[in-house]
Parts: sequence; C-alpha cells; structure tokens
Amino acid sequence: MAGHSKWANIQHRKGRQDGIRAKLFSKLSKEITVAAKMGDPDPDKNPRLRLAVKEAKSNSVPKDVIDRAIKKAIGGDAENYDEIRYEGYGPNGIAIMVEAMTDNRNRTASNVRSYFTKSGGDMGQTGSVAFMFDRKGEIMYKASVGDADTVMMAAIEAGADDVESDEEGHWIYCSDTDLNEVAAALEAVLGESETTKLIWKPQAPTEITDLETAQKLMKLIDTLEDDDDVQNVTGNFDLSEDVAAQL
Repeated sequence: MAGHSKWANIQHRKGRQDGIRAKLFSKLSKEITVAAKMGDPDPDKNPRLRLAVKEAKSNSVPKDVIDRAIKKAIGGDAENYDEIRYEGYGPNGIAIMVEAMTDNRNRTASNVRSYFTKSGGDMGQTGSVAFMFDRKGEIMYKASVGDADTVMMAAIEAGADDVESDEEGHWIYCSDTDLNEVAAALEAVLGESETTKLIWKPQAPTEITDLETAQKLMKLIDTLEDDDDVQNVTGNFDLSEDVAAQL
C-alpha cells in the first residue's frame, strides 16, 4: 500500500489559499454549468453534475453559487464550451496532461503552447503522453475515518482497485465507469467522502529528486492552472521526501 503523492498533497493544501480559491470557485462553477447543460439539471439524474456539485461543496463553494451555475444552464444563457485535452512535456521531459474548457480553441491552444515553451518544455500531439496515465475514479477520505486496514477492507468490499493512505488521508481508486457505485458503497460504510472525482492517474510516476526541477515544474503547473480556460493539470511525477519538504 503506497502513500499518496506528495505533490498532490502540496497542491491540495495550496488550493485552500484565498487567491487560488476564487479561481477555483469559477472553474468548479463552469464544470457545473457544462454538466447541467449536457444532461439533466437534476444532480440525482445526472452523474456528471452530481460529481461536479459534490466537488464544489467539498471546496466550500456556497450553495447560491452552485444553484446559480445550474440555473445558468437551464436559462440557456450559458456560453458554449468545448472540452479539450492538451498533452505535453515539461522540464526534464515530465509528461503533463492539461484539461481545458474553452469558448475559443485558438486562444487556449496558443496560451497552453506558450506556457510549455517558456518552461523549457514542449506541447505534443494528442496521444503523445496519454498512454502514461489511466482514467480513474478517486475517492478521498480524511485520515480520521479509520486506519489504513479498515479503509482497505471497506474499499475492497465496495469494488475499488487500490488504496493509498498516509497521515493526510485515504485515497481510494476504482475504474472510471464504477465511480458512482463504489462511492455510494463506501458512503454506506465510511460516511460521506471529502472528494469524489475522475482523474488521470500516472502509471509509473518519475521521482523528482532535485529542487530546481521541482520548482520549474511547480511554476509551469501554477501558470497552467492560473489560466481561466484550464480546469485540471496532471503530471507524471512525484517528489522525493527531501524535495517535498523544501517546497
């Protein structure tokens, strides 16, 4: 049983900062609007919307902001967003996946390409790095719900594939198509999770052992995440204990 990615833990803590929260609220609202527009505006009848609302709530997005995002889709005054995935290589050839929602493909592609280039990386073709990642469901619980063995047993019973536990919490992984069922089965045993979402999980992350490379990667990922069109960024790497402690 592996500990969870140190990089992901750093990103999770950073997401609680005020400046980043405002941007996060806007990205989560966009996902809710798009999900409601594509399917039923009732979260109980629309699995993607249900996940989007849950993720928003777990990040303390106020109820009126969530309701407004759904109403925007129902009212027909929501912009049309294309969902696009960009793939590329960051510093030291680290594979990076960028998920975007945009109303202007040319603008987003141009911006994302420039971020990669400025970092010393390179934007690749579709499929150039996707094979290094698996599409997975990820369900996260606080460490306080139980010890690693208790959570592992509950996860196996629920039909999950893998669990990572450390002092920050428990991360349970399952196939992307089973996420709603596994999450519901876990909720019956462990209570409501902190987050439940679809992710790109690196198959064999490269361990970064020097601080300079880690800082360059962090800068690239921060720049990508700062772009309003970018929803999620995932890198095929993790940090060594020493490097994580210095960031």
